[in-house]
Amino acid sequence: MKTKKVKSRKKQPRPARPQDTRAVIYIIGEAANVAEYARICSVHGYNVFYHCPGSSEPAPSLESGTAKDEPRVPANASFALELTNVDLDQKRRNLEMLDRALPSTTAIVSSSVTVTATEQASWMRHKLRLVGCSALPTFADKPLIEIAPTVFSPAATVQVVQTFFRSIGKEIELVQDRIGMVFPRILCQMINEAAFALQEEIAQPQDLDQAMVVAAGFPLGPIAWAEKIGLRQVYAVLKSLHRDLGEDRTRVAPLLTQMVLSGTWWKRT
Repeated sequence: MKTKKVKSRKKQPRPARPQDTRAVIYIIGEAANVAEYARICSVHGYNVFYHCPGSSEPAPSLESGTAKDEPRVPANASFALELTNVDLDQKRRNLEMLDRALPSTTAIVSSSVTVTATEQASWMRHKLRLVGCSALPTFADKPLIEIAPTVFSPAATVQVVQTFFRSIGKEIELVQDRIGMVFPRILCQMINEAAFALQEEIAQPQDLDQAMVVAAGFPLGPIAWAEKIGLRQVYAVLKSLHRDLGEDRTRVAPLLTQMVLSGTWWKRT
C-alpha cells in the first residue's frame, strides 16, 4: 500500500512591523517648560525623549508611547530643545552635553529669556546650530513663538527652526537677540510694577488683577499671571534684564524678591 507523501509546509515569515518614521525630538530643561513642549510635540506626531536634570520641580509625568524620560540623547534625535531659565550653570552643562552628543548639523533651540542665545552659543563648539526662543511656563500654548538668531546663525539653521515650530502649530516672529525678548520682557516688567504697587499698599492683589482685566482687557491680571508662570521664572527674567541694562527702571521690586524667597504671603493673610 502506497503512502502519500505529505508536503511539508514552509514556515511563512511573519510580516515585518512597520518602522516608526516619526522624527525624534530631545527636550531637556526645567520641568514646567519641558512638560509643555513634550506634550505639544507628542500631539503633533513626534517621538519625544525628555530629561529634567537638577530641576527643583518634580519631573513631568509624561511616560507614554510617544514621550519617555531619557537622560541620554538618542542617537537618532533630529532636533533638540533646551528649556532652562533659572539655573544658568545647569543650562550651560545641558548645552555642552547636547553639543557633544548630537551631530554638528543638528539644530538646537534654547530658551533665551534670561541669557542671550549668542552668549549660549559661545559655550558650544558648534556655534552655528543654536537659535534662541521665548520659553516660559504657559507660553507653549500660545499661538506665537519668538525666535532669536545669534550672530553665528546661518539662514539654513533659522529655516530648520522655523519649519519645526510651524510643524507644531506656531506662528513665528523673528526678534533681536536680547534678554527677555519682547513679550516675556514686557509681561515680567508689568508684574514687577504690580509688586511695587503692592509694596506701596496702593491696592490689594485681587484689586490689581481686577483693574488690569477690566480696564486693560488683559486675560489675566499681573499677580495671577505671575503665579501661572512661576515667581522664580519671573524673577530670573527681571534679574537678568537688570544685570544686562543696569538701569533703575529694571530694578526688581524688593517685595517680589521676598515673595520668591518665602512664597506668596498674601494667600496666608
